[in-house]
Amino acid sequence: MSLKFSGWEVVDDGASYHGVLLGASQRPQSRGVYKMFHGTSVASARLIIANGFQPSSSGLLGKGVYVSRDKTKASAYPRNAPSSDRVVFELSVRVGRVKRIDKDNHPLQLTWSSNGYDTAWIPPKCGMLCIPSGLEEDCVFDPKRVKVVGIASAPNTTIEKELQQLLAKASKTSNQGAGAVTPCSICKRKTQKGSDHIIQQCWKCGQNICILMAKHFCP
Repeated sequence: MSLKFSGWEVVDDGASYHGVLLGASQRPQSRGVYKMFHGTSVASARLIIANGFQPSSSGLLGKGVYVSRDKTKASAYPRNAPSSDRVVFELSVRVGRVKRIDKDNHPLQLTWSSNGYDTAWIPPKCGMLCIPSGLEEDCVFDPKRVKVVGIASAPNTTIEKELQQLLAKASKTSNQGAGAVTPCSICKRKTQKGSDHIIQQCWKCGQNICILMAKHFCP
């Protein structure tokens, strides 16, 4: 018996959705958007919410914004700061093109950004002597790829509430400046930058479809 079928169904690996939290050893997919963390001081947290991230001028992976998908690692920063002055941001990170750095003195350890990569990734427990904790680490060259979406931890409820209010205000201002993004009438999804979706007719049934639909079955 033959069975005629027209349509498709997509299985997404998570790279097209905001805020996916990968497992410790999962490799980030290029152009994916992932949930990560960043530890900083209370004063710096206020400045980051108001003005965005400023890249570190140097570090293990060179210039960039240092983040980790491991909240434990982010909680250890700033180094030598008391717990009463540590804030951990929850982030949405657009990793772009990713370079894996998994050994000491890697030839691209400090030059990955000038070789066409947007993010450098050190996987957990890769044996690098310069990371005795063995915890995962990332460095994102362009700070515009890193967005604060929440407060993962704060010294106390007063500071946490203050930072949440600042974040809500900054987010509202940003949305007003960018304009509201209307979801696609067919797939009901928004693109990351609010660009128009491509609508076309199904070659089989003639129904209007969007190329970002997760699935389509002809009647």
